[in-house]
Amino acid sequence: MDDVRSAPTAGIVACLATLLVLALPYVLVTEGSAVTAYYNAGAITPLAAGLFCLVAVIAFAAGREERSDPALVAGAGLVFGAFIFLISLSWAVTVPASVALQLGEAQGVVATLLEFHRFLLVLVAAGVPASAGWYARALRLL
Repeated sequence: MDDVRSAPTAGIVACLATLLVLALPYVLVTEGSAVTAYYNAGAITPLAAGLFCLVAVIAFAAGREERSDPALVAGAGLVFGAFIFLISLSWAVTVPASVALQLGEAQGVVATLLEFHRFLLVLVAAGVPASAGWYARALRLL
């Protein structure tokens, strides 16, 4: 397996998965204003992490295709990944659990998914710095 190409591909997948998890409440909850209040209830909105994910996807793709210096991309991926993870974590621990439970009239699996959405976001966001670290290791920078 070619780690030099697999690691940035994993970074792209982790960024896209983070964006998917960020978009999930907009799909599951009918009121967009409730989701906006949910995302604004924490210390920092996790949508900032989504913005970093969009930039990181471009950086990982440029490194994978060797359009940019792979060492520079690995370092940028580590920085973007750290910010993505820390923003997601700080939001998840500061948003009140009651806000997540009041997101709508969801029941069953949807209600459980919305209840644990914060922690799912942190778990998925951790994949970005992990894949960037893998990329740096594959390039023998770490």
